[in-house]
Amino acid sequence: MFGKGANKNQKSNTEFFLFCRLITVIMIGINQIIQVAGVLDLKEAEMIIRAGATHVGFPLRLDVHKQDITDDEAADIIHALSNPAKAVLITYLDKAEDIVNMIVKLGCSTVQIHGRIPMAELILLRETLPALKIWKSLVIQPGNFIPLSRHVKVLEDHVDAFITDTYDLSTGATGATGKTHDWKISKKLVELARKPVILAGGLNLKNIKEAIFTVKPSGVDAHTGLEGWDGRKDQKKVEFFVQMAMEAFEAINED
Repeated sequence: MFGKGANKNQKSNTEFFLFCRLITVIMIGINQIIQVAGVLDLKEAEMIIRAGATHVGFPLRLDVHKQDITDDEAADIIHALSNPAKAVLITYLDKAEDIVNMIVKLGCSTVQIHGRIPMAELILLRETLPALKIWKSLVIQPGNFIPLSRHVKVLEDHVDAFITDTYDLSTGATGATGKTHDWKISKKLVELARKPVILAGGLNLKNIKEAIFTVKPSGVDAHTGLEGWDGRKDQKKVEFFVQMAMEAFEAINED
């Protein structure tokens, strides 16, 4: 009897905790994005959503890294999600037609273009899918603030948000590096851009609050920093990451 009662109380506490987290999401506003990228199956994706993440990123058609799952596997997961609108295609595709075909296949409503894309292709993508949310990466490395600031001014009328990330000099990777960058550059980009800027690059439980307090972004993104020894997202890490991000966003919104 005691065991059953304890389980019931634990379930009630969990449901109350999730309800409070939902209320917090509503209170901090839709502009605060908390994305967790890189999933292996439906169970992992649903766990991320239950933890309170606003978006789940699916990296496909990459440049340096190997895909964790196939395009078909990603489509199956997204179609089975309780809320498919939370799915984000993260890709290095640079042709509007290829991106449109992938979006249609997956059923995503947001694309994160993480590589270079010709302006003509970006404009064509917007014309072809006007409702599609487009996030464009700004990959930070030492000394490149000026060219990135120019990119912002050229691109911001054609995208819905920017996402900063870290360039890894040793591998040439521009994402999922597990490395941070100079947050002062991201902060300057936040102040410069008229569109929301999401902060990514080496974020984890140890630095997420400091990152938000320093940069004051419109959102955050984590990938490898929330993984366990097996390469899967660790549920406790994801839950605490979301909770700490929400607390930090709420604090800067009160300032």
